[in-house]
Amino acid sequence: MVGTVQHFRRTERSDGLATVLSIGTANPPNVIEQSTFPDYYFRVTNSEHKVELKEKFRRVCGRTTVKKRYTHVTEEVLKKNPNMIPYNAPSLDARQDLVITAVPKLGKEAAEKALGEWGRPRSEITHLIFNAMVGVDMPGADYQLLKLLGLSSTVKRTMFYHLGCYAGGTVLRLAKDLAENNKGARVLVVCAEIMALTFRGPDEAHFDNLIGQAIFGDGAAALVVGADPVEDVEKPVFELALASQVVLPDSEGAVEGHLIEAGLTFHLLNKLPNIVAKNLEMSLAEVFEPLGISDWDDLFYIVHPGGPAILDKAEEQLKLKPGKLRATRHVLSEYGNMSSATVLFIMDEVRRRSAEEKKGTTGEGREWGVLFGLGPGLTMEMVVLRSVPL
Repeated sequence: MVGTVQHFRRTERSDGLATVLSIGTANPPNVIEQSTFPDYYFRVTNSEHKVELKEKFRRVCGRTTVKKRYTHVTEEVLKKNPNMIPYNAPSLDARQDLVITAVPKLGKEAAEKALGEWGRPRSEITHLIFNAMVGVDMPGADYQLLKLLGLSSTVKRTMFYHLGCYAGGTVLRLAKDLAENNKGARVLVVCAEIMALTFRGPDEAHFDNLIGQAIFGDGAAALVVGADPVEDVEKPVFELALASQVVLPDSEGAVEGHLIEAGLTFHLLNKLPNIVAKNLEMSLAEVFEPLGISDWDDLFYIVHPGGPAILDKAEEQLKLKPGKLRATRHVLSEYGNMSSATVLFIMDEVRRRSAEEKKGTTGEGREWGVLFGLGPGLTMEMVVLRSVPL
């Protein structure tokens, strides 16, 4: 009997590594132009009398390196929901009404693109992983997306709520396990982030809030992940070679988010960039030195852009040549920080640049790369990627 069970387990597992088979992204139609956002933000929040705070906010917006972002929260939405404006006004019900419907719909847009690029019948999807920071409800966004996409009722669903920015790595780690331990599995992964729970007017006592208003954007990204791609039918983009998670030392309180009657509030420590940077090299060394890689310029990078200071510190600590984080910086510039979806946007950008510049591989000419998801805890997800030839 033991031999039979072991044989069954072997036959039910895939032979190769999990691979990303397609990528799709989506954003709401409403665009925030960063250059004009301070004037807009202080006007719609009835805060134009706070002249000094507005000038401080203008400087914050300039330092983000963000050029534009996308948002579900418009001036019309705020007029219908005025309690979303004062910093501590009870407004959770109004915010929930917005995101419970909007999150799965935005996820659907990204998923349709990923499924279309994959090119296989959606009846072959066996698992669904959905992640969203907001919109906790029962049945959840995973159930709603199942219906919106017309997926089989037997698809095995996993729903993550309220993890934060590191979850772009979490979903890849889980997708890898599912694909490699269930032969023939095809996992649809969706991260849909709408920051309506965090929007609120300026308050002198909460500088963290201004940072969030200056950098957060809305977006959704979707992947199809599976092992043992069907030759000449499926086109793998990246192999998911290894995935890990760690709580960084001496980081308690560095990033926190609290769900209250006024919505979701964020709290950040100034030492956050230093905490992240000093832990990156140790993590890279543990994985890549056994492979004979110790020059960190030999890798391609997908780093969650919590802000430009994190990227600057990472480049400095790893002694990277200029331009190594250009895909990450481009996504930050064009979309802002979209929480968990951001690293998946960057993955798509790395793939796009590689094809455009005829680099030979999906990893900007490098065989090996690494994705870092960073968020509350301070939690770091690391996913080692192997590039697939174009």
